[in-house]
Amino acid sequence: MKNSYTYLPDLATPAFTAPSVLAHSDIAQVLDACIKQTAEALARSNAASQTDILHAIEAVRNAHTHNQPLDLIEAVARAHGHQEEHLGGIVRQLGDKLASTLNPTPPIIPFAGKLIAPSAFYESFVPIHKLARSLLTPVIFVEDTDAIGVASANPIAATLFAEKIQEAVARRFEIRPFLTIVRIEYEAWSFLTHKHFEL
Repeated sequence: MKNSYTYLPDLATPAFTAPSVLAHSDIAQVLDACIKQTAEALARSNAASQTDILHAIEAVRNAHTHNQPLDLIEAVARAHGHQEEHLGGIVRQLGDKLASTLNPTPPIIPFAGKLIAPSAFYESFVPIHKLARSLLTPVIFVEDTDAIGVASANPIAATLFAEKIQEAVARRFEIRPFLTIVRIEYEAWSFLTHKHFEL
């Protein structure tokens, strides 16, 4: 098996072991882990009240029930009553607080929103594309499955997703790709998720 260095932050809470096969129920399990870990990190960093977090969790679950993915940090920003024009700054602040709970902290990359969607990768790994849509975490680049980058406004979602990509590629090709996890601004995130997932 080929060795590589991987940029995967360690969560401050006990690590979630994602399932090895991505059936619909497994995607739901990864989503639940993402919601739980994001909620815990928001509470631990005093980024949101328990009431706002609970309302946001309900909104996320309801949105997913209607096949309309929603990330917890956006739901929290909306639970605070912020209008669309102010969401970018609030989502960035919440992302900063989440990133502070990870080691190393995923950087913000301003140009990530301009990268071309890796259609061939998504077609080759359909369950990964479904998970990416569920977590609202696009793959922003793929270099022969040796190096893969993911981006999200929510660094916890990106971290969980990167772990699943590594497992899927390692299973199929017996290599562990180098994973890059980055954060992106709300506007670029919104643009990429609409483009990659036809939302």
